[in-house]
Amino acid sequence: MSPIPSSRIPVAVLGATGSVGQRFAALLADHPWFTVAVLAASERSAGLPYREAVRWVQPTPLPEELGEMRVVACRPEAVGECRLAFSALESAVATETEEAFAAAGIWVVSNASSHRMHPLVPLVVPEVNPDHLDLAARQRFGSGRILTNPNCSTIGLTLALKPLVDAFDVEACHVVTMQGLSGAGLTGVPGMQVPDNLIPYIAGEEEKFENEAAKILGRLGDDGIAPYPLPISAHCNRVPVSDGHTLCVSIRLGRPATPEQVIEAWTAFAGEPQERELPSAPRPAIHYLPQQDAPQPRLHRDLGGGMAISVGRLRPCPLLDYRFVTLSHNTVRGAAGGSILLAELAIARGLMESDRQADR
Repeated sequence: MSPIPSSRIPVAVLGATGSVGQRFAALLADHPWFTVAVLAASERSAGLPYREAVRWVQPTPLPEELGEMRVVACRPEAVGECRLAFSALESAVATETEEAFAAAGIWVVSNASSHRMHPLVPLVVPEVNPDHLDLAARQRFGSGRILTNPNCSTIGLTLALKPLVDAFDVEACHVVTMQGLSGAGLTGVPGMQVPDNLIPYIAGEEEKFENEAAKILGRLGDDGIAPYPLPISAHCNRVPVSDGHTLCVSIRLGRPATPEQVIEAWTAFAGEPQERELPSAPRPAIHYLPQQDAPQPRLHRDLGGGMAISVGRLRPCPLLDYRFVTLSHNTVRGAAGGSILLAELAIARGLMESDRQADR
C-alpha cells in the first residue's frame, strides 16, 4: 500500500475549459490526495469565474467551489505555489507551455501529444510500464519534469496486450477502432456528420498506435527506451457513440496458449497501481466479459469508475492466432483519469519528494 500524503496537494489544471480539462476538474474535485488550487485557460478566459468561462458538458454538476474560482492564464507565474499541473492543453500550444512550466520547477502530467515521443519523456500506462517513470530524472527542461499519458485508444490496446506480452509474447497486431465522439473534443465533429454515419479517418491516430505502443511496451535501459518490436496495422474510425473506444483486435502470439490461458492472463492481471492501492486504480484493471455481445460502450464503459477496461469475444483468428474486442472510456481512463493515476504513481514512488530534496 502506498503512503498517503499528509495533506492534500494543491494542483493546477491547464486548459481547464476544454472537455478533458473539465474531466480533470470533475475527477479532482473530491480527490483524497489533490485539491484544485488553480484553473488555467486561454487569455480570453483569464479573470472570469470558471462557471462563466466554461461550457460545462460533464455528466455531473459543476462543483460549486470550482465554479466560483477565477480562471488564470496558462503561465507558470500565475499558478502560485502549485508544483504539480495537469495539462489538457491542445498540442499546438502544449510544447512551449509545458516546457515553460517544467523550467519553473513544476511537474507537468500531460494529456497532450506534444512530448509523448520525446526520448526523455516517459509515456506511461501505470499498470503497463511504471518503471519508465525513472526516465524523468534524465530530463533537462529545468527543475520540473514532464510525464505523459498516451493517446486514449492506445491505452486500451496496451493494457489489454500487456498480460499477453508478459505470458506469451505478442508478435503482430491488427486493430480496427470504433472511437467515441468525445475523443474529438467539444467541437471536433460537425453535428451533421454524426447521424447515420461513420468517419473512417482520424488524423494521426493510426500513426500514434504504431509509435506509442512500441514505446510503452518497450524496455528502459541506459540508452533510453528500446521499443517493443510489435508491428501494428491500425484502422481508426469515428462512430456516433458519446464516450468509449471499442477496438477489434487480432494478434499473433510468440508462444502457444489455449483460450483458457489467455483469459487467465487477463483476469489475474494486476499492476503496480493495484498493488499500491492507489486511489484511482481500478480493481480489477481488466474485466473479461463472457457474453457473446460484450463489451458494449453504453453498458461497460463505466466499469471501475471508467478506469477499468473490458475484454470479450475471445476466439481463434484464421489469419493470426486470436481475436477479441476491448473497450475503454476515452475521457476517463484514456485522458484525465489516466493522467491522475499517473500522478498518484509518481507520488507513491517518491519521485516528486526526491526531486524536491535534490533541489535543496
